[in-house]
Amino acid sequence: MNDTSKKPRRPIVSSAHLAQSAVPELSEMEFALNIGVNAFHRWIVRAMMAAGASEISPLEVQILHVLYHRERPKRLADICLMLNLEDTHTVTYALKKLERGGLVKSARQGKEKIAEVTAEGRDLCERYREIREECLIASIEMLNVDREDMAKLAGLLRALSGLYDQAARAATSL
Repeated sequence: MNDTSKKPRRPIVSSAHLAQSAVPELSEMEFALNIGVNAFHRWIVRAMMAAGASEISPLEVQILHVLYHRERPKRLADICLMLNLEDTHTVTYALKKLERGGLVKSARQGKEKIAEVTAEGRDLCERYREIREECLIASIEMLNVDREDMAKLAGLLRALSGLYDQAARAATSL
C-alpha cells in the first residue's frame, strides 16, 4: 500500500522549546534570521576586505555605508537611528576606529559631533559595490529571485523589527 499521507511539517528551529507556542513559525523565522544575519555579516566583512579594508567589523562596514549614503555628514544619533542601535558606545568606538583608518572624518557642528566619509572611504565603498555586483548581484539574478518578493520581505522585516522593539520595551518593565 502506498502511503500518500503527508507527514506533518516540522519547523527548522534552533530552540524547540521556543517553537512550542501558538506561532511555531516565528521560531523558524527567528532561526532563519539569525543564520541570515551571521551570513550577511561574514559577507560584508569579506567583501570589504576584498575591496581593500583590513581588520573591519560588520558594524564598521555598516556605519561606513551609512555615512556614504547620500554623501551627507551624519550625527551619532542619526547613525544609531538608521541602524536601530541603542548602544552609542559601540558606534562611537567604531567611528573612532574608522577615523584612525582614514575612512571617516569628524567635526563639530554646534554641540554635536558629525561624521562623514573621506575620499578614501568613498573609494572603498565604491570598490565594495563593484565586488557586490560581481559576487552577489550576479548570483541573485541567476536565481531569478522575484524583486517584488524581496521588497515585500524587506517590508516585513522592518515591521517585525518594530514588534521586537515593542516587546523589548514591554520586557524591560517586567
